[in-house]
Amino acid sequence: MTRRQILMLTAAALIAPALPRFSHAATTPQTADPWGPTEVAIRDGFEVGSIIVVSDDFYLYHVIAPGRAIRYGVAVGRDELVWKGRAEIGRKVEWPSWKPTPAMIERNPGAYAKYAENGMPGGPSNPLGARALYLYANGHDTAIRIHGTTEPGSIGRAVSNGCIRMRNEAVISLFDQVPLGTPVYVY
Repeated sequence: MTRRQILMLTAAALIAPALPRFSHAATTPQTADPWGPTEVAIRDGFEVGSIIVVSDDFYLYHVIAPGRAIRYGVAVGRDELVWKGRAEIGRKVEWPSWKPTPAMIERNPGAYAKYAENGMPGGPSNPLGARALYLYANGHDTAIRIHGTTEPGSIGRAVSNGCIRMRNEAVISLFDQVPLGTPVYVY
């Protein structure tokens, strides 16, 4: 068994027993890129249209049919910054503006303090990338986003301040497919 298979099995075991496990059997040709979008089989029981993020695996699954999902590689929060829970997409923005949270500024003032007042307008150099899906829980903004990135090499790693990063082309595809109100589950 490869290290990757062991990690996938270990991460799958972390999902609550009442939840179906994912199958990583791809039905589209595998490429040298393990983080590219791939249609995969999953266990039945997930709501069609929903988004499931398995942080320990660095994958986001968009459920497209009973037992089927498109799997995308993601970057997630580092260390204690991993957000987990249930939310829904409460807002969608193309080329979003960005402003660091007070906690981000406190953790790394050298990188973020200069954006504390006015933030950064949307565009190719903005850290939220081409699109952002804003996660809301109980009607309130969680400050967690599924968004693009200016650092595509970060996909497959725990490096963010809590958000879920996708490559820009992947987040554009997902953005175009999911409506407001889409349920999102992050494990």
